[in-house]
Amino acid sequence: MLDAVGTLARLGLAAVWLVSGAVKLADPGQTLIAVQAYDVLPGALVNVVAVALPLVELVLGLFLLAGLLTRWVAGAALVLLLVLIAGIAQSWARGLSIDCGCFGGGGQVAAGQTAYPQEILRDSGFALLAVWLLARPRTWLSVDGWLARGRGNSVEPEPDYSGIAEGN
Repeated sequence: MLDAVGTLARLGLAAVWLVSGAVKLADPGQTLIAVQAYDVLPGALVNVVAVALPLVELVLGLFLLAGLLTRWVAGAALVLLLVLIAGIAQSWARGLSIDCGCFGGGGQVAAGQTAYPQEILRDSGFALLAVWLLARPRTWLSVDGWLARGRGNSVEPEPDYSGIAEGN
């Protein structure tokens, strides 16, 4: 049962990163506008982040989809989600009126058109998926599981022989 939950968490988080990265990569100009709208990075870094962010998201999504290095990728995903949540929170605290650009779009919006609480809650939910995978990275249909079996590691729990050793 727990492996099924982990598999759903892994595939769900993979879908989030793949969709988010693909949408941003498809419209690099809008991604640049979204990154600029946060008004926290120096000009030279805005371009770097606008180019790198969709690529990082796609790599995270592909690794999670394959179930490769799941614990490490979940850790990286959690760090990125915490940075994104902090960015949204600082925009809200500073009174900026922006769309987060998390799934495309982004940039300045009219006052009252922001959705900061919903964006933070949504990304916090994604962060919980990453935490689950950090704590329990073993999932079905994963390269990690296939590699573990190839090394002779069982993905099945070891049988409990403690009763036999005690003579029961």
